Amino acid sequence: MNFGPEEMARRVQDDGIVAIVRGDFPAQKVLEIGDALLAAPVHVMEVTLNTPGALELIQMLRARFGHNMCIGAGTVRTEDQFDAALSAGAQFTVAPGFNPAVVEQARKAGALHIPGIYTATEAETAHAAGSLLLKLFPANLGGPAYLKALRAPLDDIRFVPTGGIGPENAAAWAAAGAAALGVGSSLVSGPDQTMADLIKQARAIRQAWESGCSS
Repeated sequence: MNFGPEEMARRVQDDGIVAIVRGDFPAQKVLEIGDALLAAPVHVMEVTLNTPGALELIQMLRARFGHNMCIGAGTVRTEDQFDAALSAGAQFTVAPGFNPAVVEQARKAGALHIPGIYTATEAETAHAAGSLLLKLFPANLGGPAYLKALRAPLDDIRFVPTGGIGPENAAAWAAAGAAALGVGSSLVSGPDQTMADLIKQARAIRQAWESGCSS
């Protein structure tokens, strides 16, 4: 099932954690990662397009998890990549930067696209173009204090910090007003990671996130 941009944005925010898969993973390992995330639970998963075989992996994940998880494509930088991601079954797309042509394409397609921004000007531009969620990237440069400063005048914009996020700082990001967190290597660390470790990390991040949201 595909959701409109508003519903997909709500689902990302409701779950709070977007697990990012980037790297050279065997297909079976990616399916196991999905199983582990679902067990944690983390219900939103993104496969970056610079992961080998990303489109095929997205198709496989959609087929396996159906309504139980939301599967997106990351590093979607061009219109052609956006088309390919949606054709593969991606339910949302994420980019490292703001490409107005891709944002407009997503609007016409009725799909959630989360562009990357860093400055207040970029945030206002992307928000004015209709982006419902913005990826604050690279988030580790400014940390939660930077997000808090951005949100002081831009409190109507929903940010998804990505980069350098883990269990040690997820609560601080939540307290600073993050709408959700994009979590990569501190959660999905590589092909040799055990699924027990992944579940442990996911639960630690979720616990920290929820504690920060309630503070």
